[in-house]
Amino acid sequence: MNESYEAPFELDHDHVFLGEGHDKNERKTWAVIALCSAMMIAEIIGGSLFGSLALVADGLHMSTHAGAMLIAALAYTYARKHANDPRFVFGTGKLGDLAGFTSAIILAMIALLIGYEAVARLLAPVPIHFTEAIPIAVIGLLVNIASVWLLSGDHHGHSHGHDHRHGRHHDEEAGHDHDEEVQHIATKFGVLALSIFEERSPPVFRLRSEAKGDDLSAQNLTVTTTRPDGAKQVFEFAQKSGFLESTTDIPEPHTFKVALLLDHVIYTADFAEHGHGHGDHGVDSRDHNMRAAYIHVIADAAVSVLAIIGLLLAKTFGWLWMDPLAGIVGALVIANWSYGLMRDTGKILMDISPDDAIADKVRTVVDKAGDKLVDLHVWRLGPGHFGAVISVVTPEPQRGPAYYHSILQRFKGLSHITVEVHAQRRLDL
Repeated sequence: MNESYEAPFELDHDHVFLGEGHDKNERKTWAVIALCSAMMIAEIIGGSLFGSLALVADGLHMSTHAGAMLIAALAYTYARKHANDPRFVFGTGKLGDLAGFTSAIILAMIALLIGYEAVARLLAPVPIHFTEAIPIAVIGLLVNIASVWLLSGDHHGHSHGHDHRHGRHHDEEAGHDHDEEVQHIATKFGVLALSIFEERSPPVFRLRSEAKGDDLSAQNLTVTTTRPDGAKQVFEFAQKSGFLESTTDIPEPHTFKVALLLDHVIYTADFAEHGHGHGDHGVDSRDHNMRAAYIHVIADAAVSVLAIIGLLLAKTFGWLWMDPLAGIVGALVIANWSYGLMRDTGKILMDISPDDAIADKVRTVVDKAGDKLVDLHVWRLGPGHFGAVISVVTPEPQRGPAYYHSILQRFKGLSHITVEVHAQRRLDL
């Protein structure tokens, strides 16, 4: 008899797909705008009072800096205020990506303008007022450093807090690349390394001794996991070459307490689900709006550094060509950053599948249930949030959408699931 569990799922759910640090990033962006605006006003007023055209020009440049930050700040504020607006079918999580794409275009235009001006000055050098230009460039660099400090944080998403290289020599001998997470457990038999191995899907436990040449036995050894909701699961192990591997797969999420029973003694450890950076096995949680703001101030800081170097060399050795050459290098750097940002945000805006790991996990779950996956669409809804539309053919007539919701909603980052279930037709022969 085949039994299935139909877990209830929430029909009336929200569509708030904002990043975890949305409010904090919004406050930081407004703080940078305040700093740039204060600097802009001070330079324009000071330049007007003291007759410094260079100071006024840098103040106007600072206004473009504040304007770019304003795009990011308004995107944060608008997305937050309209997060529950039903007109946005899948929420406002992508608004940051739209703002990031817009900022990337602005950065590309700035790179073109800097490059054009630099080439023009290289072909037709103009006199440089070093006494005014160098201090202004230094002030601009200090403002940019302060802006970078204000914006610093998890704008690129984050990777593991642990080292993937634990037991590297063991991994190479076992024929795989790395473990997701390793817990080192001190026992009376020495230190044991218990890890969640995700190089293949679905993941399994692996256990090995840290002492070289000390092989473990699968006899009298079990691992029991206790999840936050109190659910328990017992894992038994099979002998492999140089390590033990659980005979049962580990369901998502990987947040639980572990009780290792070894020779009638219990040892404990904790595992917690970690966010992953782009390209890892987890969820892309990068905030491209914050990334765009960060790139803008970093680019401005890089240009300030190059300008200072170029001005100092030009003043010291009379190399007037160094100033425009520094501008050309700065333009190329900004153009490269702009292209990367435009490429990443453009993919999201066009719903290009961004995370094969989630799609692979969905396929694995459906295959393990003995069903056929006939259609699957996974796309990013916002930082750390993904949507999935799934169409399944099943021979089990009692399986409805709730069954698949119950087994898929455990995946970290899979925030919106739509399931279509078709009963498989059986032919009586």
